[in-house]
Amino acid sequence: MSRLWAQLSLGFAAVTLVSVLTVALLANLRADSTFRSYLVQSQLVASGLPETLGAAYARDGGWGAAAEILSSYTTSGPGQHGQGMGQGMGAMMGHGAVTFTLANATGAVVHPAAGGQLSRGDLAAATPVWAGDVLVGYLLASESPGAALPLAGQRFLSQINLAIMQAGLAAGLVGIVFGLLIARGLSAPLAHLAAAARRIATGRLDERVPVGGPAELAEVGAAFNEMAAALESAEGQRRRMVADIAHELRTPLSVIQGNLGAILDDVYPLTKAEVATIYDSTISLHRLVDDLRELSLAESGQLRLRIEPTALGPLLGRVAALFSEPAAARQIAVSIELADDLPDALADPERIGQVVTNFVANALRHSNEGGRITLSAQVDAGRPGHVLIAVSDTGQGIAAEDLPHVFERFWRADRSRSRAQGGSGLGLAIAREIVQLHGGQIGVESEDGRGSRFWLSLPTAGNEK
Repeated sequence: MSRLWAQLSLGFAAVTLVSVLTVALLANLRADSTFRSYLVQSQLVASGLPETLGAAYARDGGWGAAAEILSSYTTSGPGQHGQGMGQGMGAMMGHGAVTFTLANATGAVVHPAAGGQLSRGDLAAATPVWAGDVLVGYLLASESPGAALPLAGQRFLSQINLAIMQAGLAAGLVGIVFGLLIARGLSAPLAHLAAAARRIATGRLDERVPVGGPAELAEVGAAFNEMAAALESAEGQRRRMVADIAHELRTPLSVIQGNLGAILDDVYPLTKAEVATIYDSTISLHRLVDDLRELSLAESGQLRLRIEPTALGPLLGRVAALFSEPAAARQIAVSIELADDLPDALADPERIGQVVTNFVANALRHSNEGGRITLSAQVDAGRPGHVLIAVSDTGQGIAAEDLPHVFERFWRADRSRSRAQGGSGLGLAIAREIVQLHGGQIGVESEDGRGSRFWLSLPTAGNEK
């Protein structure tokens, strides 16, 4: 009974049965009272009593004889007052089961005691009393509680009650069937979700569920598919990262292993040059491990930042000074352009300096002799309360199909370039995470063969939230 569809079915069945029994009970009571009222009033009309009262009113000009007439009908029965009265009502009158209420034309009660007023419902159920063509009053016959019906009336009422019970039973069965179908329809998507979740747990990350049904279940199915897609993407990224790390580690380890093996086999003499080669490979390994650790901290939000108002002019000046000698050696001009009234950025100067340094290093690496690298800072016109920092070069540029991958781990546009000719392949990925931790944005604009422009947008010091 722990199944959701079973619990929903029992709930539907219970609600249906309670509703059917309640309706049947109310309908039975209503049918009984309505039928009794109809029977009494119809037999009252057939008895001729309203005509007798109307004739007495026309003769006396009032209701003086009404009490005597009604009393005689109540005590002596219909036998002495015409043959029109039905046997059922005559029997009831004879046993005092019916009481009469007589009111004048305005609804004011005349008998059994003057005073009071008939309600609208009573007036609608009462029989009019006419004196010729003039409405002079209303006669209402009321059956005493618990009075026995005539045999024919009892049979008729029993048939009505039986019909109500049969209709209620049929409606209850239909409601239970529909409730069962609805319960299975609601629980089936959840069962599919559970089965798909178990398959995902076994490693089948391409598992998806159909989205349909009520809006809430469809939303759950869509969210499940989004989660599965995210898991599949994350797993793919993890595998690619492991493969990339293994690939990046293989080169320096191979150099170390090969040189050490050659030295042990006396192929190479144990000279400082050979030791330096091995030492350079260990530096590459150390740099790769440090970059991986820094990227992991940044992606998990655990990279510590020292946020403070930062003047961008001095920051860009320090970065440009770092590359002045290597740029001059290749006859590449490095310049700085600062907008007037440039506000301070709200940033960690060391980390943002690291990002800009990475931009300039990449620009220098991909620029030809005689090229130009420009570091600029200005108010970000597209984002109020932000400042825009950019590094532009006149180098090789990046192909359009490669632009979406620039900030991915270990990505290189030139696959033939080794790590000895560049960094670890994690610099731009780390730069993206650092800028995002600042609440900023990062991007690149480039055209193959015409240079690139890397930029980042940071909040200004007056834009604290």
